[in-house]
Amino acid sequence: MKSAHRHSRSRSLDRFANTLFLSAADITHIVACKGLAPCLSGMADYIRDDFLRWPDFEKSARTASHSPEGVIELMPVADAHSYSFKYVNGHPTNYRFGLPTVMAFGVLADVQTGLPQLVSELTLTTALRTAATSALAARVLARHGSRTMALIGNGAQSEFQALAFHHLLGIDSLRLYDVDAAATAKLVRNLSDLQDGGMRIAACKSVAEAVDGADIVTTITADKTRATIVTPEMITPGMH
Repeated sequence: MKSAHRHSRSRSLDRFANTLFLSAADITHIVACKGLAPCLSGMADYIRDDFLRWPDFEKSARTASHSPEGVIELMPVADAHSYSFKYVNGHPTNYRFGLPTVMAFGVLADVQTGLPQLVSELTLTTALRTAATSALAARVLARHGSRTMALIGNGAQSEFQALAFHHLLGIDSLRLYDVDAAATAKLVRNLSDLQDGGMRIAACKSVAEAVDGADIVTTITADKTRATIVTPEMITPGMH
């Protein structure tokens, strides 16, 4: 009996050992193999499908722990089959330590058994998902034929936003502004491949200049002392 019990426990542990773990390197490899544009497009399609079955989800408000330096959040969601949560932080001054502003990981589990099916690093995934969600919203809400986008805040997420809006909506003109001119210069360098493909990129000297003439305006900032980014007089009819 003891032997049978040990074998049963062993089989249970073997099943648990089948939990998939994805590291940051794994995620990067997956995106590289699939291609960035297909990853963004696939994410947007999955997100749209989930919004269309919104009532199926058991939704909980995120739990946030605030500190003077930033915030750490837990974000849970579940349906009848799967339970998931994401841990994500937001620390705007992490550059002092050579760390990203945002880092994340998450778990996907089977509701029936509680078995963790996936444990994954989610920093890159979060960046892609954020951009895909923004582009999905613009697909629905922005006016048809939008081609010019203003990006206010030119940190790491702005690059993903630019790529998502280019690949998913056909944006071919970017107007950039950041309080840190070096951030804008870095973004321009990182988007050189898009420029080579015909993307027009203008580095602007103010929010108002960047917003002027834009079909779509996206703010990507984390500095709470500069919470007012776009003011009413900057907005024109039809702008998203």
